[in-house]
This record gives sequence, C-alpha cells and structure tokens, in this order.
Amino acid sequence: FLAGSPGGAGPAAGAGGRGGAGRGGRGNNAANNNDDANDVAFTVNGVRLSRPDNMRIQFVDIGGPDHPEIKPSAGQLHKIYVCGHYDGSHQPGCDRKIVSNLARLAYRRPVTRPEIDELMAQIARVRERGDSFEEQIVMAIQAMLVSPNFLFRIEKDRGPQRAAASGAYPLNDYELASRLSYFLWSSMPDEELLRAADRGSLQKSEVLTAQAGRMLKDPKISGLVENFGGQWLQIRALESHVPDFYLFPQYDSYLRMSMERETGMFFENLIHEDRSILEFLDADYTFVNEYLAQFYRIAGVTGPEFRKVSLAGTPRRGLLGQAGILTVSSYPDRTSVVLRGKWVLENLLNMAPPPPPPGIPDLADAKVPEGATLRQRMEVHRTDAVCASCHVRMDPIGFSLENYNAIGQWREKDGKNPVDASGTLPDGRSFRGPIELAAILKSDGDAFAQCLAEKMLTYALGRGLESYDKPVVKRIAGQVAANHYRFSTLVLEIVKSLPFQMRRGDAKKS
Repeated sequence: FLAGSPGGAGPAAGAGGRGGAGRGGRGNNAANNNDDANDVAFTVNGVRLSRPDNMRIQFVDIGGPDHPEIKPSAGQLHKIYVCGHYDGSHQPGCDRKIVSNLARLAYRRPVTRPEIDELMAQIARVRERGDSFEEQIVMAIQAMLVSPNFLFRIEKDRGPQRAAASGAYPLNDYELASRLSYFLWSSMPDEELLRAADRGSLQKSEVLTAQAGRMLKDPKISGLVENFGGQWLQIRALESHVPDFYLFPQYDSYLRMSMERETGMFFENLIHEDRSILEFLDADYTFVNEYLAQFYRIAGVTGPEFRKVSLAGTPRRGLLGQAGILTVSSYPDRTSVVLRGKWVLENLLNMAPPPPPPGIPDLADAKVPEGATLRQRMEVHRTDAVCASCHVRMDPIGFSLENYNAIGQWREKDGKNPVDASGTLPDGRSFRGPIELAAILKSDGDAFAQCLAEKMLTYALGRGLESYDKPVVKRIAGQVAANHYRFSTLVLEIVKSLPFQMRRGDAKKS
C-alpha cells in the first residue's frame, strides 16, 4: 500500500533474454515418437544456428550495478509525507496527519480516533528514546502492517435489525469496495473507489457498475488474470511440473515462461477487448514470441516480443491448443487421456468426475499385449464397470488431444502407431481431433458460461458456493448468454448479484 497498490503482478514477462535456460540438443525422442518434433530450426534474429548435439547452457550470471543508488522514490515520499514537508522540516501535527492517511489506506476505511491514538502512542515511545522522525513513522507503519485490520478483510455483522430474512447482511460501502477491488485487482481499493465509499454511493447499482467497468479497463486487471486465471486453468502448476529431460530435451525454463505468458496475454486480451468467453474454447488466434512460434511451427515471427498471431491453417484452437495447458494435464514422461479429459470436464464443463475407487490398478500395471496402442490399453483399463462409468466421459475428450505430446507439441504418431484422435461422447456425438472437439464444446456454450460463472463467483466471494447460490449462478450465466457471452457481462452480473453484495451473519444459536 506504500508503493501505490499496483495489484497482482502480471504474467511472467518472457520477453527478454533466455534467462539462463539453455536449449537442449535434438536428442533421440523415440520414446515419445514425435518423429519430427525436434526438426524445428531455431534461429536468433533471423540467423539459423548450428550447434553440437551435446552443447548446453547451464547458467548465465549477470553482475551489477556495482554502486546502486538506494533511496525512496519521489512517488513514495509524496504518498507518505502528505504534510508536504519532504525536506524534513516537519511541523507539529505532521506525524498524526501522516499516520491517519496511511492507516486509512492500510485499513481500507476511515480510522477511528482510538485507532490513531494507539498508533501515536507507538510513535511517542520511539520519540522518547531519541529516534528520528522517519524512524517514528516507520514504527507506526510496522504497527499497521501487523494489525488484523490490514491483514484481513473484516466484514462485520450489522445486528439482527439489518439482517434479511435469509440471515444475510448487506456490506457497507468500504467492505464492498474492498471485495470489488480484491476480486478484480487482487489489491486494495484505489483512491477513486475509496472516494465513492466516502460518499456512501457505492451501493447504488449504477455507481457500482460504473466502478467495475472502470476497473476492468485498468492495467491492474492483471491481478484477476494471474490469480483467478492461475487457479482456474491450473497454469501455476507449470512452476513445479518438470517433464522428463531425456524425452523432451527442448523443454526449458524459457519455453515454460513463454507458455505461461501466452495464456496470460490471451486471457488479458480477452478482458481488455471485452470479447466472448466462448473464445476460451475456439479462438483462432494466440500470442507468441519467436521461440514459441517455432515450437508451434508458425512462420514469420521473429524476436522475443509477444504478439498476436492467427492460428488459421494450424490444428490449434483456444485454451486446448496452448502448450501450457497441455503440459500441466500430462505426466512428465507421457500424455494422459484421463488427465486431459478430467481437466476439460472439471474446468470447462464443471462436471468433475469422482476420484477413482480404491484397488484399481494403474494403466502401467494393466495386463495388455506387448506393443498395444494407448487406446487398446485404455480399453483393458475400462473393463471394470465402475471405471467405465467415468472413463466413458473422460477418454473420448482425452483421445481427441492425443496429437499433442506431453509438452503440447504436435505429433502424428504414438510409438510406431498413427495417433487415433477420434472419440464419441455418451450422447452419441462423434468428433476427431482438437478442432472438432472445440466446436462441440462451443456448441454447449451455455454449459461453459454456467461453469465459468460458478468458478468466478466462488473466487469473487472467497468461499465455496452453497445450494442457495445455484439460482444466482444460473441467472448470471443466462445474462451472459443473452449479451453475446461478453466477458464484461460475466463480471458485472457477479458484482450486481446478491451474494456479492451481502454476507451471511454469524448469529449464535440459542
């Protein structure tokens, strides 16, 4: 809150140097049988490089600056020393004015006289031992930073006279401002939002809608991309996911960062341009740098900067064509029909299958003929009727993505056998490959809208949804569908909903 509340950091930059993560040699990828996966020619600034197969860059050290200048920025000083005495010529009363302003920002609401008096008592103790004015202010700031009012978003009950028949209480303007700000920005309310709360106008529908619309256009919306997007799409798992180096030597930290950046920029662009949420399913564009473009075999992209490119003529569409999503839904050494099918059911259709029953052997332990294809192995695995009830939904989806290997690179064969990417859903609809899968998912646009509405409302409220929230989710999804599935409609309908503007009381049972 001292540095201007920039909100959650955006997706990993990935636009600079290679970050010390070297390219591996071509290696022998026969275990994954991506026959031409390593034939991509990598270039730097348009120049094709040849390299020995055993050459690796293990690390890069960057030194300096040797004598950095360490001092607070002018912006920080102006934010703290609101008395205007930046040269140290502080007048009586400056400390109380400074502390009152900082406490209002830290607690995200007006502060009471007793709260200020308590902070001033901390300053007095430091002053008595002879510390400087700056050290006195530091002590007050430290006290704010350990206060529950800073560490938690406190929403208080209003008493039985203000409770609705359901036992819910309306949030006050400051609580609503914080809930809105942490939902969209993952950070504290800015001055404009706090001023609306000061005026007592934030609970008016038109004011709340206008503030949410303004915040959607602010760069701090990257907080929603990073935190909600990271949880929903599970893209954060890339940080700890380590594909087998010997099977996938081309996977390095720069490729991983590029994957994360692609998904982040795709999501953020959809928000800024207020596009249809159905583009999560079938968008014919994405964002790549030269490195990722070569990985995808997209020509005409040079340089480390990310830019929007068309996917026309490629087999990739939407989220399910992005390597980061395909990587986190695979095992380190191979693809997984089950993991990918489960990922789609769970994150795009809100139909998460139950956990497998105990005592079911792993696919690797199943008794299958030597040289059997993955599809044949899965057939053996599904001989148990209990397993089949879930696999009949997951497996067709997972098989349609089998042309992507365990790090999301396109392949035509699995071992010595051509990839069979066909599938049939329990309702009889058949498809082949990721583009036809995307078309089927888009045809169930209302199901996806309801799935995303439920996940985003859960994130916005910071709690799991209850049975009484289900009608609200359906209404939100219905409004989204009626307004061409615009992303802004999804957010605004959540913000205007009763669960977002109220909280259930903690009344004790007698």
